[in-house]
Amino acid sequence: MPGYFEAVPGGGAAVALDPVETSILRSLAVQLLEMIGPGDEPVEGEDPLAALFAEGPSEAPADPALARLFPEAYVDPRSEPDAELLAASAEFRRFTENDLRTRKREDALSVVRSLDALAPAAGDAGPGLVLKLDADASRRWLGTLNDLRLTIASRLEITDEDGSDELYSLPDDDPRKPMVMAYLWLGGLQETLVDTLLP
Repeated sequence: MPGYFEAVPGGGAAVALDPVETSILRSLAVQLLEMIGPGDEPVEGEDPLAALFAEGPSEAPADPALARLFPEAYVDPRSEPDAELLAASAEFRRFTENDLRTRKREDALSVVRSLDALAPAAGDAGPGLVLKLDADASRRWLGTLNDLRLTIASRLEITDEDGSDELYSLPDDDPRKPMVMAYLWLGGLQETLVDTLLP
């Protein structure tokens, strides 16, 4: 189990994490939360149904990482978009992005909370703790791991076409190396967590 998820009897998954791994995962999830944004707090006395129908942005985010997390619908980034598809994409974004942001925020918060619940008692310098997730928490973790990998891939300028073969041979003094190591580690966590969810 060290370092990667394994299925547990009765459903769910478990992974052994040392304090450094726990700290890295928590830090990445908090950074993701900061990037996604805090969301709109309900106003006292406001109709709760009104929030459900609130319109979101109609334009893609300028930050390439956010654009990866909230991609254009109907528009192929490799070709020249036409005006009709751009209008349809803007309309789709207006009515879906707020909900998508909320889900991504809730997933990342779930990750942070589950890691915080693992915090060892003061003065405990043990080798690590075992994180156990039920099926719902596993799906939330899977969403956040995917979002973290997309964000890091954007920062490293990795596209689907490029692959990541060249990342394995970066010299140790390359400033991208820590991000590459996190990207590859998160990939292993994501892959093994998917395996635990398969029937």
